[in-house]
Amino acid sequence: MSDQRGIGLVQAVWILAGVLVIVVASWHIADRTKSSTVQFTTPYQAVLLVNGSVYFGHLQGYGERDPVLTEVYYIVSQTNPETKQTNNVLVKRGKELHGPDRMYLNPEQIVFVEPVGVNSKVAQLISQAPH
Repeated sequence: MSDQRGIGLVQAVWILAGVLVIVVASWHIADRTKSSTVQFTTPYQAVLLVNGSVYFGHLQGYGERDPVLTEVYYIVSQTNPETKQTNNVLVKRGKELHGPDRMYLNPEQIVFVEPVGVNSKVAQLISQAPH
C-alpha cells in the first residue's frame, strides 16, 4: 500500500511540475507580446544596428514588432586624397535608385537607440539639410 502511495506522490509532483512549466511559459509569451512602446522626447533618434550601421531619424514603434525609421540620415566619411583629412558628411536616404522614404527595422537587429540631442551637431546638420 505504501508503494502505491509513493507512486501517486511522484505522479502528483510530475503533474504539478508540468502545470508550473505551462504557467511560466504562458507568462513569458504574454510578457513578450505585450506592447511596450517607448516614447522619445527628442525629434530624432540614433539607431545602431548589429552590422555597425548607424541611422538617424524619427523612430516609431520601438519596442514593438515592426519599428519604422522615417526621415532617415546616415554619415559618410570622405577622405581628401591631397590632404588625407577625413570629413564626415550627413546624407539623407531617398536619393538611392529605389527612393526609400522609410526603413522597416528588424527589432532583433537593433543594438541600441539613443536620442539625438536637440543642440547636437547631428541635429544641427539635419536642420540645415534640404528636406
